[in-house]
Amino acid sequence: MCPAHRKDVSTAPDVDPGDTMTVTVLGCDGSWPGPSGAGSGYLVRVGDTVLVLDAGPGTFAVLQTVCDPAEVDAVVISHHHHDHWTDLFAMDTEARFGRGRRTPLPVYAPARVAALAGPEHTPMLAWQEIGHGDRAGIGEVSCAFHRTDHAEETLAVRIDGGGRALGYSADTGPEWSPEVLGSGLDLLLCEATYTADHEGTAGHLSGRQAGAAARTADARRLVITHRWPTVDARAVAEEAEAAFGGPVEQAAIGKEFTL
Repeated sequence: MCPAHRKDVSTAPDVDPGDTMTVTVLGCDGSWPGPSGAGSGYLVRVGDTVLVLDAGPGTFAVLQTVCDPAEVDAVVISHHHHDHWTDLFAMDTEARFGRGRRTPLPVYAPARVAALAGPEHTPMLAWQEIGHGDRAGIGEVSCAFHRTDHAEETLAVRIDGGGRALGYSADTGPEWSPEVLGSGLDLLLCEATYTADHEGTAGHLSGRQAGAAARTADARRLVITHRWPTVDARAVAEEAEAAFGGPVEQAAIGKEFTL
């Protein structure tokens, strides 16, 4: 399923181990945004480095409440499904007509995303193609990408910075394990789209499967995300906690996690 390692897309970052890493939820609804919700999107900060991880519909509006868009150093997009990237259009438009950004915003994404967006229509986005096995240094963080058990070229990512390690599952089915992200994950941000009674109906993880995967990977903390808006949040969390063997936190718009 996974192609061979390809390349480093940039040099390794200069990391200050004294910096903390924070993750702010910009959106966490799975597949479609619910009422007052938003698709997948997370703001990662390490020192002076600001990284947006996925940019689903509604996330750019939330981003502007917590960060000046001109401060964003780069965007990482996990895959081509619209609930993970379409607010790039808003970011491009704001960059063109706003007053903050003067140079194009680097966007690290699988080739399919750029093809759908149309680089000729997004002049303020500097597209950087990534694939399984690639690594990227962005400011004070390093990113390593691994293909998941999902649709065409979906990439999980491990982000290291400030002496902390974040794992993000992106979208995946049960044939992928966060173990491939390596040891020492301080926090695993893992999709838990539905409850166990939905298992096998779509290419996603249930709360039970997410908890079991995080336990196998020996993640220190588990934050579940990408829940379908019609699925009961408490039920997903309860089965995730039972499988993880400890407390599980749930993503919510505006919630910040410090690693």
